[in-house]
Parts: sequence; structure tokens; C-alpha cells
Amino acid sequence: MGIPLSKATKAMGVTGVQRAIRAAVLESGVQKQATVHTLRHSWATHMLEAGVSLRVIQGCLGHSSIKTTTIYTHITRKAEVPANEAINEVLDELQW
Repeated sequence: MGIPLSKATKAMGVTGVQRAIRAAVLESGVQKQATVHTLRHSWATHMLEAGVSLRVIQGCLGHSSIKTTTIYTHITRKAEVPANEAINEVLDELQW
């Protein structure tokens, strides 16, 4: 079943990663197509929802431009609700 992570001497090759994802999708029974890109996008979205800074996500994904990172992430309902609440709280404190 491969080399244990603690014994690995180099990074896994691209084709190995692609094969591992294909095998995981088949084994899971998921009917949707999933790729390495899908995994990166999902990871970035979950990190954003967990409150991780977009700049930190940018660094983890290895992007030189924040614009590239924003393509990978999208605001989900889970992230949108607390953001709207924070905006409303700030607006409520303003004296109009």
C-alpha cells in the first residue's frame, strides 16, 4: 500500500496523486467527476469557511496573485451569514 509518510524521501508524483484521487472517487461511490483541481478548490473553500485568511490560503496554494486564489474560493452560505452579521453589527453602531 505504498511507502509510509514517515519513510518518504520525495514528494508524490503528479500521476500518482491523480490515480489516488480517481481510486478514492471510485471507492466512495461518488457519481460526480472529481479531479486534483476539485480537491484544491474544496480545500480552499473549507479553509475560507473555517475563517482562514485568504492571504494564508494564497500562500498554501502557492499563488503569487491573490486574484488567482479568489478563483479557487467562493463564498458559500455558511461563510456569508457570519459576514453579513458582522457588517450589520458595524452598521448598527454607526450614528446616521
